[in-house]
Amino acid sequence: MDVSTTMWVLTIVGLCALIAADFFIGGRKPHEVSIKEAGVWTIVWIVLAVLFGTGLAIWGSGQASGEFFAGYVTEKSLSVDNLFVFVLIMAKFAVPTIYQQRVLMIGVLIALVLRAVFIAAGAAAINSFAWVFYIFGAFLIYTAWKLIQEARAGEDDEDWEEGRLMKAIERRLPSTDKWHGTKLFIRENGKRLATPMLIVMLAIGITDVLFAVDSIPAIFGLTQDPYIVFTANAFALMGLRQLYFLIVGLLKKLVHLSYGLSVILAFIGVKLVLHGIHETTSLHVPEISLPVSLSVICGVLIITTITSLAASKKAEQEAAEQEAAETGADKPEAAEKTDAQG
Repeated sequence: MDVSTTMWVLTIVGLCALIAADFFIGGRKPHEVSIKEAGVWTIVWIVLAVLFGTGLAIWGSGQASGEFFAGYVTEKSLSVDNLFVFVLIMAKFAVPTIYQQRVLMIGVLIALVLRAVFIAAGAAAINSFAWVFYIFGAFLIYTAWKLIQEARAGEDDEDWEEGRLMKAIERRLPSTDKWHGTKLFIRENGKRLATPMLIVMLAIGITDVLFAVDSIPAIFGLTQDPYIVFTANAFALMGLRQLYFLIVGLLKKLVHLSYGLSVILAFIGVKLVLHGIHETTSLHVPEISLPVSLSVICGVLIITTITSLAASKKAEQEAAEQEAAETGADKPEAAEKTDAQG
């Protein structure tokens, strides 16, 4: 898709306008986000993404629109995995509930800017070296395997620790451990100190970029158009704040999410390798079409969600039955003690 400089500028200005509207309407005043508010804004961002994709079909091409929706769904599904870590970061820094939406908003903006740098670098590498497809493909397949290994081992993110970069920032940035509203810096005894608000925003942004190490190659497996890659990432990230408040209570129920994401990453990894063979050799290998890619991604997500909820419900029922059985077993013992005392 041939995108002019003017189109790039208009798109970025439009995205900035949407972010500003989100901030002034829903995020300017710190408050505890309700399920209703989160649900309404989640729908708004999804509708905006659908309208943008439809606009690409009308003024661009059906291919561009299909690539955008495939990329958007992929990035959105991978971003759900980020929310697990976001919950842990919020708990580690003891972020007050009324400030969480502000932290997420700025943290996601930081992540979007950093992802834009990743996207530009990835696009330049692909345009210059076709063999990069092999590296991206192999990395995604390896990541998929690691996800399955972690899921089978029963590992989770409960032992999340700050990375070296975050620790280096905290060491070199004089800070206070007391919250001062939404202020990022305060003056104390003549010194300028960073507040926990700034530190946790940086933690959210940096953590999201670390997750982008696999999501950026994944979307390049669906489209090599930097414009579509960027806009799909932008729309997926900008609705992440509201999605956090909407499904934070459901995250623990998505017990099969890692398996679903591993299948998606492995599938796109194979797609990238096949595309690399097609680009760098004269071998005739099958290429996976965009409709097939979108069908597989959506199908895996639907199946994963259904099986996760079913497994969670079964586990809850078994736990309730076990608790009831233990309670019933304790009653006769209590009765025997009473009789003995009598």
